[in-house]
Amino acid sequence: MAHFAIEQLTFTYPGAARPALDGVSLGIEQGSYVVICGKSGCGKTTLLRHLKSVLTPHGDLAGRVLFEGVPLSEVPQRDQSSKIGFVMQNPDAQIVTDKVWHELAFGLESLGCDKDSMRFRVAEMASYFGIESWFHKDVRDLSGGQKQLLNLASIMAMRPSALILDEPTSQLDPIAASNFLATVRKINLELGVTIILTEHRLEDVFACADKVVVMYRGAVASVGDPLKVARELHASGNDMMAALPAPLRIFYGMETARAAGVGETPLAGSAAPASVTDPRDSAAQASMVSLRDVADARGAFGSHAAHAPLTVREGRRWLSDLASNEKVRPNTIPADEPLDAVEHPALSLKEVWFRYERDLPDVLRGASVDVAPGSVLAIMGGNGAGKSTMLRVACGIAKPYRGTVRIFGRKLKDWKAGSLFDGCLALLPQDPQNLFVKKTVREDLAEMLAGAHLSESERAQRIERVVDVTDIGSLLDSHPFDLSGGEQQRVALAKVLLTEPKILLLDEPTKGIDAFFKRKLASVLDKLKQQGVAIVMVSHDIEFCARYADAVAMMFDGEIIAESTPRTFFSSNSFYTTAANRMSRHVFPRAITDEDVIGQCMLR
Repeated sequence: MAHFAIEQLTFTYPGAARPALDGVSLGIEQGSYVVICGKSGCGKTTLLRHLKSVLTPHGDLAGRVLFEGVPLSEVPQRDQSSKIGFVMQNPDAQIVTDKVWHELAFGLESLGCDKDSMRFRVAEMASYFGIESWFHKDVRDLSGGQKQLLNLASIMAMRPSALILDEPTSQLDPIAASNFLATVRKINLELGVTIILTEHRLEDVFACADKVVVMYRGAVASVGDPLKVARELHASGNDMMAALPAPLRIFYGMETARAAGVGETPLAGSAAPASVTDPRDSAAQASMVSLRDVADARGAFGSHAAHAPLTVREGRRWLSDLASNEKVRPNTIPADEPLDAVEHPALSLKEVWFRYERDLPDVLRGASVDVAPGSVLAIMGGNGAGKSTMLRVACGIAKPYRGTVRIFGRKLKDWKAGSLFDGCLALLPQDPQNLFVKKTVREDLAEMLAGAHLSESERAQRIERVVDVTDIGSLLDSHPFDLSGGEQQRVALAKVLLTEPKILLLDEPTKGIDAFFKRKLASVLDKLKQQGVAIVMVSHDIEFCARYADAVAMMFDGEIIAESTPRTFFSSNSFYTTAANRMSRHVFPRAITDEDVIGQCMLR
């Protein structure tokens, strides 16, 4: 008997033109690990919310969901609360108390658990999840990773048989995300808890899955074990290939390039042949040889798709075999020159110190950085390092008590109230919902230009351009809060771009965004760079930063401790680096993107 049985589930939100779920049928076995993936807005979150009655959205519903053989609507709420755990994207959205120990006990209290049993379960969860050292802390003092781990521990204290996770790592740094997902895998393997997980970052979850479900426009496009799904996506030329883990992308990318006859000579100063793609050129990526044309191609780099590497470890062994058989040349990627000093920065922070309250520790401790016009600076670092705070200081939302902030050479305090945000500087906050004030996306966009000195036709043209760039035309009549996380991020970006800033501050711009829109976002950033816009991007998205940033800085303990080119930065790190680099660094030490590895392997 299936743990969950989804039978012809169709669901439409009120006023929507098409169903969010369209005839979804799926069986999920007890103790299995299921990964659900697809583009933003494909129905992943909507599907998960139908697996717990209290979270089911309002709308027109057909079909049914069975839990342990019983229609979910007939399963008592108490049983659903104890047996079906749900971890959301935003850690703060799920925490309801002020102390860690109380949060661990809250669910058990709600179930009426007796005091002795409650104490034992809380102690067990605190020990299992390594929470003892911060057991008595205030929740507000925890990092994002700790908050999400606390959410997971609080749910596991109720001993659920199924655990549903909706992009649980979207706000975590790479190390915290890997640790969190490793814990989830441990729960599945050791406790036999059924895991149902949606993720855009598939590197740490795809190979673990017993079943992968690919969704498209509310329907199931592909389902099966990881290798079967990867094989089907490759054979059909499905866009989801771009979202698969790096070892699979590289393996199939090499088959494609091999079949197309690419790889005779390298580009001067580049790791990738021109016909494969320049990783900074979205147009080149879009024109890449169609996988449909070479779906059956087999070459020296892999005789059958069943041998495709799923993990970095398997990919490393595969590349080692190629190197030992002299099928690849030694590394030919030159080292980057050091970054030049910025002579006339658009944004400059010098020895900035900041704390939120007088008696609290400093969040920024002498942070300094210069950002050149027409460039993208990516700032990385762990949760709580001070990255978002530095953006708030840069735009004057937070006032430092020491140090200087300059915008185009003028001190921040010399800018008149409001003038800074009038076509000069804009901030995309980490939580896009902070920007939504109207009932529809269309009204929200119009509100952004309400005070602008523009004619009606000029406003309409500006909105039309931004709508096209951010691909939100189908969302204009939707309520912003009814959208998926990725769709909300795109709408928020559209609002920010309407101001046409000269300095653009982005706090986690790729959070919740699928691999396909990331390419479009990259082209947007490239156009802004060409217009001389200075872009500062705080991000946990290593792959995106490696491809599209001009410089990458590491923030630690409230200050910038290193800054260099993406190739120098990522090829010299052990953990803050790309999957492509971890997979290939023993053969190609300076390769940091899929295209780098493919290009090196294709050289003759």
